[in-house]
Amino acid sequence: MRVRALPSATPLLEAVGDEARVHLVGGAVRDLLLTWSDEAGVGGREQTLDDSRRQLRDLDLVAEGDVAALAARLGGRYLAHERFGTAKVTLDGHGYDLAMARRETYAEPGALPDVSPATLGEDLLRRDFTVNAIAITLGGPRAGELTAAPNALEDLRGHRLRVLHDRSFRDDPTRLIRLSRYASRLGFEVEPGTLALALVAVAGDALGTVSGARIGAELRLLAREEDPVAALAALRDLGIDRWIHPRFGISDPGLARRSLALLAPDGRRDMLVLAVAFSALPREELAPLLDAFAFDAESRDLIAATAGGAGPAAAALVAATRPSEIAAALAGSSVELAALAGALGPADQAREWLDDLRHVHLEIDGHELIGAGIPEGPAIGRGLRAALAAKLDGRIAGHDDELAEAVRAADDSGWGAAGSRGGVL
Repeated sequence: MRVRALPSATPLLEAVGDEARVHLVGGAVRDLLLTWSDEAGVGGREQTLDDSRRQLRDLDLVAEGDVAALAARLGGRYLAHERFGTAKVTLDGHGYDLAMARRETYAEPGALPDVSPATLGEDLLRRDFTVNAIAITLGGPRAGELTAAPNALEDLRGHRLRVLHDRSFRDDPTRLIRLSRYASRLGFEVEPGTLALALVAVAGDALGTVSGARIGAELRLLAREEDPVAALAALRDLGIDRWIHPRFGISDPGLARRSLALLAPDGRRDMLVLAVAFSALPREELAPLLDAFAFDAESRDLIAATAGGAGPAAAALVAATRPSEIAAALAGSSVELAALAGALGPADQAREWLDDLRHVHLEIDGHELIGAGIPEGPAIGRGLRAALAAKLDGRIAGHDDELAEAVRAADDSGWGAAGSRGGVL
């Protein structure tokens, strides 16, 4: 059984033992079949075994029985959601999402489902797309056996995305965003009937029945895709980007890709690509929309600052001719803002700041200026800024040069209102 090759499989299979009612399901099965399987007659993708093992660290499981008992047998950290019959187990760096085999009903479109126990076959029929409705039994005499919803293996072989029933997008409109995510990630075609249902659902404001928090969660998942530009751009095919806001979306994929190429390793790719997608929104509309989509304060502020500040920063970088001017143009900026500013034109300046200039620091601090006779106040800041500019431009080097330059600049400033010089007698 190919599952045994996964790093996360060893503790799982030990816990399952001979239990015949526990099944691996969903994306892990889909990707295993796409990558490895000849038995199911599915055309594989060009991907190494090691790549697949790394990607399939988190597994979705369905139990036709007691989910809590299975979670306890796995051990590790355990978080249960009794309303939905689910549990999350984290063990040795691996994640296991456990769910009882269930059927779902929806009191109204967009509502969270009401669940009740069901068979594995019924559970597969409640899922989003046929290619995710395939299960592998893990234990007992049927270990390794595939169970699939109608059309699932055929659609996997044909690289098609198809919903399992006509009300799928009405019951759970977040599947519309997931359709874009899977289409971009897998490179699959959307089956014509599914595409027609999706377009009708978007035009009929199906997404308006879903909370902003759930839509925001789906957008954040899109932005974390391996190719977030393609994932967000795919929203346009269904009109979802315009539903979010008339000026939202990846209208210039080249700009987004250039900004990601410039981004430093310590940057947030997901936040940067979302900033690009939100960059055409008026500033006064952006923050409320991010709040409506339940972005946390740190993410909201980063996206808003990057989207709104990249244009002015790019203009300042174009005018910069010295390292100190480049540093001044990006003073206080995030690496995400610098990358987007550079993608707008001044890529060399942005790269110089990202790679080198932002890491240049003084050996001195304000306390040494005070010790040299400069009174506390604005003169301290002016002196330190002047010393840093001189260091960036290569005009000084070393502690003593920095202190001399800072004292000179502070002294030349007249010390300002807080000092004894420059005052009115």
